[in-house]
Amino acid sequence: MTARPQDPDELAFNVFAKACPSRCTLENVTGRWGGLTLGALSEGSLRFNELRRRVDGVSEKMLSQTLHALERDGLVHREAQPTNPPRVDYELTPLGREVAGRLLALIACVEGAMDEVLASRERYDETRGAR
Repeated sequence: MTARPQDPDELAFNVFAKACPSRCTLENVTGRWGGLTLGALSEGSLRFNELRRRVDGVSEKMLSQTLHALERDGLVHREAQPTNPPRVDYELTPLGREVAGRLLALIACVEGAMDEVLASRERYDETRGAR
């Protein structure tokens, strides 16, 4: 892994700029289904239906769209086997593994803070009224 400059003025791409193509990739990675798909694939290669069962709640259509977007961004590799019936496996690319590793750290942070988050929600709802 290569160190990247931290100063936004030194970056070739700037996700805060409206027209920057990195914004779309960030959306693909951090969206609900993209993040969960990358997290699930960090455990190893999965077939479509295995991945759909692992990412509880995702529809077939959304998973298909998510996988296409992640494959287009170079984060997921799709391997079609010439068998009958056809077999398709999905796995992370090296870039996908790097991104998923960072995402899993964020997931662990959020899961570890849930007691505090739930307590905060309760306090908020008590003072502002439940929605």
